[in-house]
Amino acid sequence: MEKVAEILAEASAEAVEPRFRALGAGEVMEKAPGEVVTAADREAEVIISRRLRDLLPVPVVGEEAVSADPALAEALRSEPAAWLVDPVDGTANFVAGRPDFAVMASLVRSGRTVASWIYQPVTRTSYAAELGAGAWRNGERLVRPPVADDPEKWRGSVKSRYLDPALHHRMQTRARAFGRITTGLRSAGMEYPQLAEGEQEFILYWRTLPWDHAPGSLLVTEAGGVSARLDGSDYRPDPPGCEDGLLVACDPAVWERTRAILMGTDG
Repeated sequence: MEKVAEILAEASAEAVEPRFRALGAGEVMEKAPGEVVTAADREAEVIISRRLRDLLPVPVVGEEAVSADPALAEALRSEPAAWLVDPVDGTANFVAGRPDFAVMASLVRSGRTVASWIYQPVTRTSYAAELGAGAWRNGERLVRPPVADDPEKWRGSVKSRYLDPALHHRMQTRARAFGRITTGLRSAGMEYPQLAEGEQEFILYWRTLPWDHAPGSLLVTEAGGVSARLDGSDYRPDPPGCEDGLLVACDPAVWERTRAILMGTDG
């Protein structure tokens, strides 16, 4: 566990942090409409992938590698084990000079996330989780504080970018039942730790690319929370194209009540 955390911090120090608020000409490219990639993303992914393979020689499913060759993501289904890598989660924030970005990795075995790591370079904060063993922040076990019973006191995020207009309107209207709703930080590597540490009670995602959500989902569930599809099935790090919504909450009762409110089945 410690070695992977070191790999992420080292790759960040080598390829990411020197470019923060110092990206050069030609170091920011558009890889899809509305989505950018930087030289930091690509260089960090190469460094992390090589060092993870040295640690455990299994396929690496990296965000930028899959962007170039989508078939690589099938290793999450076809191989007994695979690494998942998101070299800069929150690239748009990174490009804009905002501090909300992270470097992330996960280990997937038989289609299930068994270990995960999140490193937040600006604050040098490191999170880790291991299936059945717990979740940690900078080496200290995470213990989620109790939550109030009243949804009017809950804080959450509804990530609406990929919702169709009608569903977006319904979700936003129903979300008024909660105390505070935001659109999030545009970085799963920042948002999941917030939930695990008690800064909010739930997050609704729609698009769930595996490198974005495998690390934080395990962190939250090992801290006592729930990460599940809207039909109640547990989150699994499936290849892109399999996603249809994900609700993450600080405990099972909050998950059930939040889903009922957002889906319009409450009361």
